Formats: sequence, structure tokens, C-alpha cells
Amino acid sequence: MGRSSILAPFAGMLVVLLGSCGAGPNYQLPEKAPPAEPPPTAQQSGAVTVTPSYVAIAPGQSTQFVAESSLGGTVQWMVNNIAGGNSSVGLIDAKGNYAAPLSSSTSNVVISAALISSPASNFATAVVAVIQTGQLTPTPNPQVVAYSIYLPAPGNVTVQFGTQNLTTSRQDTPSPNGGMVHVYVAGMIQHASYHMRAMVNLDNGASFIDADQTFNTGSAPETSPLQITIPSGASPQSGVEIFDTVIPHTEAQLFATDLQGNVLWTYRYEGSAVDAIQAAKLLPNGHFLLLISFASSLPTAQLSNLPGGTVDAIREIDLAGNTIREVSLAQLQQSLTAQGYSFALQGFHHDVLPLPNGHIVILADLRVPYTNLVGSLGTTSVLGDLLIDVDENFKPTWVWSTFDHLDVNRHPMNFPDWTHGNAILYSADDHDLLFSMRHQNWIVKLDYQDGNGSGNVMWRLGPGGDFKLLGGTDPTDWFYAQHGPSFFSKNTTGVFELGLMDNGDDRQFPPGVQCDQPGQPPCHYSRVPVLQVDENAMTATLLSSYRPNPDLYSYFGGNVHQLANGDIEADFCSVKSGATIQELSESTGTTQIVWQAITPNAAQFRAQRLSSLYPGIQW
Repeated sequence: MGRSSILAPFAGMLVVLLGSCGAGPNYQLPEKAPPAEPPPTAQQSGAVTVTPSYVAIAPGQSTQFVAESSLGGTVQWMVNNIAGGNSSVGLIDAKGNYAAPLSSSTSNVVISAALISSPASNFATAVVAVIQTGQLTPTPNPQVVAYSIYLPAPGNVTVQFGTQNLTTSRQDTPSPNGGMVHVYVAGMIQHASYHMRAMVNLDNGASFIDADQTFNTGSAPETSPLQITIPSGASPQSGVEIFDTVIPHTEAQLFATDLQGNVLWTYRYEGSAVDAIQAAKLLPNGHFLLLISFASSLPTAQLSNLPGGTVDAIREIDLAGNTIREVSLAQLQQSLTAQGYSFALQGFHHDVLPLPNGHIVILADLRVPYTNLVGSLGTTSVLGDLLIDVDENFKPTWVWSTFDHLDVNRHPMNFPDWTHGNAILYSADDHDLLFSMRHQNWIVKLDYQDGNGSGNVMWRLGPGGDFKLLGGTDPTDWFYAQHGPSFFSKNTTGVFELGLMDNGDDRQFPPGVQCDQPGQPPCHYSRVPVLQVDENAMTATLLSSYRPNPDLYSYFGGNVHQLANGDIEADFCSVKSGATIQELSESTGTTQIVWQAITPNAAQFRAQRLSSLYPGIQW
């Protein structure tokens, strides 16, 4: 998106519902009007009809009504029962031409036409919604503006924008009688002038186009620098790219760009240098659900001396950066203690999963002391994972612990950081959970049943687990220290597909293979396997395995997901040159890079291609 196109009318933007605000004193939206009265409805009695029945216009605009009578005769036009109307309610002439008042609050007026010979029995009415021009209010985010418009009747608002006349999804009025609609406009580059206008559709069938609005964006906060490559002739999946920076601690860790690398949106918050946004999920209401916390692997001594202001919370934000709601670790701990749980949480980490029923599954951890474990003398403080299902009020409804369901003596890597979970998937087909544990090299399936399940481990996918690997070499072609799995098929149970980032930290090789030796494979490399999982036959078939050339070794982080056009996007989070994010397309058996972003000297914990910053809208 070039700067010249942005200066054109209705340049690229987006609309979302305005939630409750936590901004500073200079951020004040237009007050909501008193609750609207039920809007009038068009009526017809006897021989007279009026068309159209419903109209929406701006102050000073005109519209034409037509009255017909099957009995013939002359009709008289009135506005709010005033013959011909007046300057307060608008004027209508003998031909049905109505002109709204030049200065008027948003309101409904009733146009009526009655036979002069029998007005009480032969009349018809129409309704005009006179809608004031919307207002723009800057927000604390320099690239986001609040757009407010009042509708005197129930309806919805979309926004037309861009040189291609794109539109946002609709936002309904807050009341059955209409009311003030606040929307956020985001997705604009910094230091640019944007035009935008609201498109109103009332439930009664009337439509209205608001006057042109203009907003000048400010300076965006610092983000990781970007190097974008789009090969000639390539057709990447359209949308926006979300980056989640964990190294270094930039002012805006979470940000969105267009496919050319222009920063469209950022989120910054008050915290400390040890904080990181470890999960960011776009919610159906257009907000983001975040997990903000310190690294789960921090030494115990450092945990007891965290910098002041360190955040350890699950937080929902809107696009202006306002916190809509949140729960801190201390608050969740208090709720768990009140329910009789005796363990002490160490922190939130790595993932949070919003569910269709409005609940959230939170990933947290705790330490449990063990004495004289196999291969370890004395007391060992073992770090393991908890999954906590909370309702809309952040009250726990289901708790699952690795210590209750897994063998603490199995620890392929980095013990006593024993399981190190980093991703949760919801299986919509059977209402169970898939849980990825990096330090076990496993993805396990849990009997969840929307919080009513036993929590039993139903199977373990990975080396030494319950599945036979087909189409690849066991153990090398399993996944190791994995991150960011996602479903690659519409179905999520029975026979389904999973893609993931195989970081490869502790990759195993068949007997006789000496990695890093002449003629032998490297010990460390990362890849993107796609597996067909058959829960009945207990097989995992390697459908494809993308390994960059030259090798990219990402020792932590990353994720993989399939895009709407069938391409695969893979985030190699922590390679030496900086995070490398690739969109991969397969054609005639050949994998091609059709889009690539590198953030030099920075690690992107997760990256994701969204259709836009607003759910359901394709940019």
C-alpha cells in the first residue's frame, strides 16, 4: 500500500466495537444520548399510500415522497402533524419534497399525507431519520481514531474505505431503539491523512451515507525492523501480518503490518523489561486476548526479585489499547485457593485459549519438590504445567495438572523444567484439548469435554508415544522441542492433519548415525512437518516436511498455520539472522517461498496472517 493511495478518499481502515476504556484524561468520547424512544413506524389507512416508507438523510438534505390515492382527490402534507412543517422539523411542499432542517439533533420525523376531504380515515405516514454527521475522537494510540455516530432507530454501521471501496463488517446499534455507536478506526500507517465515511443501514430498510471524515495519524512507537521479500510473480495470501516480539524488549512488542511491511497497528503497555506478550488471540468481538508474563524458565532466585511493575496477567484489549478486562496471577491464585486448591502458581506462560462457549483455558505452571528421583539425589524442584479453565468472570471451572497425569521420571530435555507446555488446541469435533509440551517432545490429547471430562491422557503423539510413524524415519522425523501446532484439516478428530514447528533441539537419530560428522546430517535443524493423525489405527503419516535450504535452526519459539489459499506460513522464530517468517506454496511437488519477512536481531514468538485486524473482513 503506497502513501499516495492512502491520501485518497476513504483510504484503508477498519472498524471495531468500542469497549470500556482505561485511557487518560485527554481521551473523551462524545457522551451517549439518553435512551431513545421507540422509533415511529410508517402507517397506512384507507385509500392513501406514501412511498418511500422510510428514509435516512443528513440535516439540510432533501428527499422526495410520493402520495397516491385510489379515491382521487387532493392530499395535504404534514411534518410531525404540522401542515407543511416548519424550520425546526423540516419543510415539505405540495409535491412531497421534504427538506430536513439545517441544524438539528439526530431525530425521527413523521411525514404524513391525508386526503383533505377525509383526513381521519384516508392517510398514510412515512418516517425520516435525520442523522447528524459522525464525530472523530483521537485515542491514546496514534494510529487509531474513535468514530461516533448516533442512530435514532435500530440498525448497523459499516465503513467504506480505500480506493477500491472496501467495507468493514457491520456494527449494530447498542439498543433496540437505536443509540450512539462508537467504533474504532485502525489499520492506518503513521504520519498520513485518512478519509473515511460510515455507511448506515437501518432495520426499517432506510440507508444513509455519512459525510466524509478525515483523520491524521501520529507517530507509531518503536517496533522490530522488517525486511520483506515478495518474489516476482508471487501471489501471497492477502491480509495483515501480526508479529509478537519477545527479543528484544521493544516499545511495541505486538504489531501488525501490511504485506509490504508498513506498520498498521501497535500495542504497548506499562510493564518491566522481563515481560513479554506470549500469546495474542483475535476474539470474535474484534478485541485481542493476551497473555503477558515473564519467562517460565527464570531461576527461582530471579522470580523472587522481579522488577517493579512486572505484569503477570491475562488481558483483553481493544484496538486503542484499552484494557477491557484482565485477571492477574494473584487474583487467579486467590480464586483457586477459595475452591480448595493448595498449590501455589508460579506464573502464566506461553498460551491462552479462548473457547466458543466464552470460557478461556489458561496455561500456568508450578513447582513441586521430589526427593531422590531416578538419576537425581536429594530434593529436586520440578517445574510442571497446569491448564485452568475459567469462565467469563475468570472463575476456575476445571483444572488439569501434568503432575497428576504424567511420569515425572520421563524428561528428554532440560529437566527439571519438566514439561514446558507452549500451546493448547481445542478440538471442536469432540470438545477435547490437544496440549503441546516442548520438553516432552509430545502433543497429548486430554479428555476435556468442555470442562466436564476426566482429564485423562487419551494419547501421546511424538517419539516414544502411542503412534507409529509412517512415511518418515523413526526417530529422526518425529518432532523435537516443538512449538505452535495447528489443525490443517477441517475435522479435528478421527483422521485429521496437524502442522507444527519442529525446532529440533534434541533430535534423535537411528543407531549408527553420528550427526555433525562428515557425510552425516546436522544435529540441529528446524523444519515444518505436516502429519496425518489416525486415532483409530494409531498411526501418524508424514504428509510433507519442509526444511529450508540452507537450514534455518530456530532453537525456540515459532508456529505454523495453513492460510485460506492453502499456503503454509511458518515462523522460524530464533534463527541467527533474526526471525524468518515464510509463506510457502506447493506447486507440482515443489515448495516455493511466495512471501518472506525477516526481523533482524529479533525473535518473533508467534506470527500470524489475519484476514484483517477485524474478524470476518478480508483486506
